[in-house]
This record gives sequence, structure tokens and C-alpha cells, in this order.
Amino acid sequence: MPPDSTDIAENSVTKDTVNSDTWKNAWLTTPGPRTFNEHASLFLKGVGMGSADIVPGVSGGTIAFITGIYEMLLTAISSINGKLILKVLRFNFKGALSVLHLRFLFTLVSGIALAIISTAHLIHFLLTEYPVETWSIFFGLITASILVVAHSINNRFSSFPALILGTLLAYGITGLIPLHTPEGPWFIFFSGMIAICAMILPGLSGSFILLILGKYAFITAALRNPFNLDNLEIILIFIAGCLIGILGFSRVLRYGLMRWHDYTLALLTGIMIGSMRKVWPWKIALESQIIRGKEHVLREENVWPLLNTELGIALLLMGTGFVMVLMLNKISKSRAEN
Repeated sequence: MPPDSTDIAENSVTKDTVNSDTWKNAWLTTPGPRTFNEHASLFLKGVGMGSADIVPGVSGGTIAFITGIYEMLLTAISSINGKLILKVLRFNFKGALSVLHLRFLFTLVSGIALAIISTAHLIHFLLTEYPVETWSIFFGLITASILVVAHSINNRFSSFPALILGTLLAYGITGLIPLHTPEGPWFIFFSGMIAICAMILPGLSGSFILLILGKYAFITAALRNPFNLDNLEIILIFIAGCLIGILGFSRVLRYGLMRWHDYTLALLTGIMIGSMRKVWPWKIALESQIIRGKEHVLREENVWPLLNTELGIALLLMGTGFVMVLMLNKISKSRAEN
């Protein structure tokens, strides 16, 4: 995967040898964007991830893959570790700042938050009023990103079984029907762990996983009135599950990419291939449910498109999304070479 201009990789000076006596030194020690252009680039990638996260069946992890910051994201999340916690417990906040990838995380998360807040209604409108056209763009984006990620696999023959495994896994998950599940604290915690893991996996949507686990309406209802003591307890338990899930799972993914690079990339590529079942633009709803005034499809079936004008527009949008990813990948490679 091509490196990013934010140069988050820990290839500069060792943090422990840098003078972090001042807040400025501690801030500059942590990896992340340094120039305005680098901040703006990373922020826009966060906007892309946030926009994808609110679409059922599309993951912010997919956008991170497309834009070449996936491994950097895992590394940044992994910077929240025992060493950091120990410094905080010793009230060494400047030292804690120097080991936390805060400049990267702050810029990226700001873009994600802005996208979720500002584009939620737009994406919902597009998916409701122009579903085929909207899904066609995502279909093109993900198709090209599959090729980009697969190109980074060095030994494609030996890692082919991992690709098949990932494909079957994602294809099966995206076809599951939402379940009625327990509402105890342990299952709320478990739901948070699984949902957040899906959000950083390419091809799988955290909101879709919550629907499968039967906890989408339950969690969103609690978020509507967060100051109620019962709801606050639910939210805190869910957030705790998310934190444990993302901190643990990001390390697993990062270790996999370092130790078994080709197999891990092949597995993730397979997950993206299998998730295309959910992103296919032409489908009919077989069963749906009204949740908080909105219709959520519980079961649907993919169908072949009709030969009409809509098909031509959809193919054009697919091609646009496809070319956008290839151009973005080419720009990332050019920046890395320069």
C-alpha cells in the first residue's frame, strides 16, 4: 500500500529521545500532518470515511484503503496503549502526548465527525430518492479499490485461500437477517465491540452489523435521550465495548499486516469482494421494518437491471467512481515518489 504524504510512519526521530519538556515539543513529536496541505488532505479523507460510515453496507475502512491511510490509521489507534496509560497515571501529560498520534487522529476524526453531521441527511436523501445511481457510484469506487488493494499483494497464488475465505465470510454476513437479541449489559458491550470492528474493516458497515445483532433501534433510541440515567448506562456500556473493540482489533489487524502481509491483504480484499452483494445497485425489498419513523430493509434480493436509460446512467456513474479511485491511487503514488 502506498505511503501517505502525512508521513505518519514512525521513521523519523525516536520519541523517547526527543525533548518533550514543552507542550509544543510534545505536540511536534507525535506523528501526523505538519503542513496546511497535509492537514487538509487528511481532513478530506476523514470526510470521505465519515460519509461512507453512514451508508449501510459501505465502510469507512474501505475509504481508508482507497486513500492509502489504512495502515496508518491502525498504527495511530495502536498508539493508545499501556505506555500511554502509564504516563497519564503518572500525570506526565506531555510525555503521554508525545507518544499519542494525536495530530493524525484529531485531523482525521474531525473530518469524520463533520461528514457524519453534515452529510447524513444528504446521503439518506440520495439513497431514498436515487438509490440505483447512488449505489452505482459506490459500486464503482469499491470495484476499483479491490483492484488497488489486490495489486499490493505480492504472492497472490499462496494467499488465494485467504481471499476466498474473506469473500465467503462477507457474502454470508451481508445476507444475514437481523435477529432479536438480549438487552443485557454483556450483549450491549459485545455489540459495541463487533460494530466498531466492522467500521474499520473494509466492506462491512457498523450500522449494518448493529441491525443484524438487533441493536440498531435499541442504541439509537438511547442516543435520542442520553441524559436519562438508564439510557446513559446503555450508552456508556456501548462506548466501552467500542473502545475495547477498536483498541484490540486494530492491533490484530496491524500485527497481521506486519506478520502475514499478503494473507491479511488477501483476506481484506475478499471481504470487499463479498460485500459487493450489499452494494449491488439493483435490488428489491422482500421484508422491511419501520424503526424510529424510517424504513429499514431486513431482507432483500439482488436482481438484474433492465436495458433502459437508467442502466446507462448507472454504468456511467460506476465508471466515474472507478476512475476516481484509480486517479487518487495514482496521485498517492506520485506523492510517495516525490
